[in-house]
Amino acid sequence: MSKYEEKAINLFKEGYNCAQAVLLAFSDVTGLDTKAALTLSSSFGGGIARMREVCGAVSGMCMVLGVLYGYDDPKDYEAKKAHYELIRAAADKFKAENGSIICREILGDPAHGGDPTPRSDSFYKKRPCAEYVGMCAKIVEDILKEKGTI
Repeated sequence: MSKYEEKAINLFKEGYNCAQAVLLAFSDVTGLDTKAALTLSSSFGGGIARMREVCGAVSGMCMVLGVLYGYDDPKDYEAKKAHYELIRAAADKFKAENGSIICREILGDPAHGGDPTPRSDSFYKKRPCAEYVGMCAKIVEDILKEKGTI
């Protein structure tokens, strides 16, 4: 297991949501302040506020890649195109392993909304979210290595 996979999984197991765990795992590379990273990604757990939409780990992965390789000029269509290609490629790697990037589809849980539930051993046994968090961290790490960022 890589350094970033392990860090992301441990953060998730500390109680951070899936998006927070992935984004915060790369704080040494992104340079984001811890509080800023955590509050920015706080809305994306459970497939965006437990709506079971896009997997929070995938959202966190996209946030890391956006901070590092995103564009900031709305008229720079080449930069936008390159960034979207990068994001689609990362999401496609996750999708190839799991069949989807949609939380409810990969968890087989259509539950929508509701309050977060306390995490316990039974939570981790029935939800492979820690694995998804680790997988997204590994995808990001591989991209960062390919690009020479780390």
